[in-house]
Amino acid sequence: MATVTSSAAVAIPSFAGLKASSTTRAATVKVAVATPRMSIKASLKDVGVVVAATAAAGILAGNAMAAEVLLGSSDGGLAFVPSDLSIASGEKITFKNNAGFPHNVVFDEDEVPAGVDVTKISMPEEDLLNAPGEEYSVTLTEKGTYKFYCAPHAGAGMVGKVTVN
Repeated sequence: MATVTSSAAVAIPSFAGLKASSTTRAATVKVAVATPRMSIKASLKDVGVVVAATAAAGILAGNAMAAEVLLGSSDGGLAFVPSDLSIASGEKITFKNNAGFPHNVVFDEDEVPAGVDVTKISMPEEDLLNAPGEEYSVTLTEKGTYKFYCAPHAGAGMVGKVTVN
C-alpha cells in the first residue's frame, strides 16, 4: 500500500519559569501524516450482478405500482379524478373519497372485457364510502377497457374509464 507523507512547520512557544515573559522560542517540528490510498477493483461479473439486482428490483417495484382516483373533485364536482386512466395489468387502483360523498365504484357489466365478473371488482351498489379519505381498491388483470360509475351520481355524469394494457 502506498502512503502520502506531508510535512508542516509548527511554532511551539517556550516559557522560562512560571512568570510571563515576552521572550518565546520557536521550534520547528516536522509532522508526517500517512494517508492510505483507496483502490477499487470490480470484475465484469461483479458489475453484472449489480445490474441484474437493480433490474430485478425495478421489475418488482413495477408490479407494486398503484394508481389513485379521487371520488369527487377538489372543487366539489361530482367526478372521478382522473376520469380516464391507463394502467398495467395487475396494477392496483385505489378509489379515494375526496368531496361530494357518499360515493361508490361500480363497473358496468356491458363495458368490461369478456369473461370479467363485475361483481368481483365492483362495490355493491348499496355500499357507500361516506367519509373523507375512505377507500376502495381493486386490481384489474384482464387487458381491455373497463367503464365504471358512481351509483348515486351516475346521472350527474360521475363516470370513468380505465384501460388495462
